[in-house]
Amino acid sequence: MQYNDLIDIGVNLTHARFNGDRDAVIERASAAGVAGMVLTGVNIAESESAIALANAWPNVMVATAGVHPHHADQWSNTAAKSLEALIEQPSTVAVGETGLDYNRDFSPRSDQRAAFVAQLEIAATTQSPVFLHQRDADADFLAILREHRAALPAVVLHCFTGDQALLEACLALDVHIGITGWVADERRGAELRRCVPRIPADRLMIETDAPFLLPRNLPDPPAKRRNEPAFLPHVLEAVAALHDESATRLAESTAATSRSFFRLTGKARSGG
Repeated sequence: MQYNDLIDIGVNLTHARFNGDRDAVIERASAAGVAGMVLTGVNIAESESAIALANAWPNVMVATAGVHPHHADQWSNTAAKSLEALIEQPSTVAVGETGLDYNRDFSPRSDQRAAFVAQLEIAATTQSPVFLHQRDADADFLAILREHRAALPAVVLHCFTGDQALLEACLALDVHIGITGWVADERRGAELRRCVPRIPADRLMIETDAPFLLPRNLPDPPAKRRNEPAFLPHVLEAVAALHDESATRLAESTAATSRSFFRLTGKARSGG
């Protein structure tokens, strides 16, 4: 089935794995019906690159700006000032990717918490939506988010892979949920598939997190196992089946929710 107005809310399009064919990746995404992409900023340098790429494709792309928990040991007063400047860019639509990752612990947990709080405070001051990451840090993540949620205009937990308890806690905090190709992974996605039907349509968005998390429901997966935005329809269809609605209707609702959340009017427009 062909779709015309999909929004991929999480694409690491500045990643080195796209360096050889980035323009072709963008063209394939458009041909697959992906009308808009939100490029993910994971540190200050990558946020700058994401914004520059979004500026080159103004009708198709926007970007987030932030410091991922993997890079939290890079957080500093200088990074904070840089982030504040990046948020002022017209192509920047959210603070993030920020949050906590206790699964890999690439940065000390104390640094992760400090960078997370600081970025939430910047988002509150600038009234920017927040693009969040969380893995194996439920208690600390929820405690920090609860403390700051009232001051934030909108929050999405991207690449949700948690359980029903985490989902219910997030929904109680008016958090939007981003679903990736993890939902199509029969080896580790069983809990996520139980969660998806519980996500209200107006809180649900879809993403590839490309080049990561290649959907396992692809009929002809690429030899190098690289995910790309053109595969977003496979995420959509897996989610639609679990949500017990047509993929066409879910495409419309997730696009509308994404445009509202990221304030995309006049930015990532249809048919760009």
